[in-house]
Amino acid sequence: MHLLTMNDLTNDEINYLLDQAQLIIDGQSNQYEFKLTGSLLFYEPSTRTKLSFEMACHQMNINLLSFSKETSSVTKGESLYDTVKTIESLGADFIVIRHPDEQFYEGIYTDLHVPLINAGDGTGEHPSQSLLDLLTIKQEFGGFNGLSVAICGDIKHSRVAKSNARVLHRLGADVVLVAEEEWQDPTLPYPYIAMDEAIKQVDVLMLLRVQKERHKNGGLVNSHSYLQQYGLTKDRERKMKPRSIILHPAPVNRGVEIDSELVECDRSRIFKQMNNGVYIRQAIIDFCIQKGGVLHENHY
Repeated sequence: MHLLTMNDLTNDEINYLLDQAQLIIDGQSNQYEFKLTGSLLFYEPSTRTKLSFEMACHQMNINLLSFSKETSSVTKGESLYDTVKTIESLGADFIVIRHPDEQFYEGIYTDLHVPLINAGDGTGEHPSQSLLDLLTIKQEFGGFNGLSVAICGDIKHSRVAKSNARVLHRLGADVVLVAEEEWQDPTLPYPYIAMDEAIKQVDVLMLLRVQKERHKNGGLVNSHSYLQQYGLTKDRERKMKPRSIILHPAPVNRGVEIDSELVECDRSRIFKQMNNGVYIRQAIIDFCIQKGGVLHENHY
């Protein structure tokens, strides 16, 4: 069982993963009594995703094979396919990959005999982030049907936006988008509205980082101007619905997409999202290796 996009999961499987993560939060251990080995191959910088996968493995009693692009044979021209097959040959039971190329997994996953988990593919998808966002929303509202969710910011370059918009719509939420024209994504069939309209009507305000590294012009943004037009200011926060919450996949550009004082305000669930990331990734790893038959074939 690979987890490459949110389309790999049925609605029942999504809810199963959310329930399993919540059970872990509530104290149910999923630590293995025997040793499994995983490998995290990160070809792009990462703090939250990489470290939360590491923490998840630590909590589950899973060994990790160390990997650094800069000190690996990638610097000698080794292909991604050969690197992954090497890791599999060395005995890894699952492999987690973040890569700058969209759909990097094409031409790889069909030849793998262990689960492959996508930790972000360029501007494609980010399924584990989407699942931790869903977990955070479900903890607040108990479900998704009928919720109003706005995804705001650099939609065009955001894998988080693509994963979340589609799956939230599939689960019954009403999705709207907020972005300046050049950062809109025509592949997402959801309406664009103004930020001042969004903050008054939504239950969940999901902010996105301006992804400067993916912009051809180097991501030149006037921080103050952007915050006033498309960001969450203190004045806008005061106009939000009483129970509405703020999400952000981070890292946060304080003073750009959100006023710095709001990052840890009462509405913010930004650091709760990060905490949930450990538990949802434990659930993902367990789900993939169980579905993939790794436990049965290699350890029983």
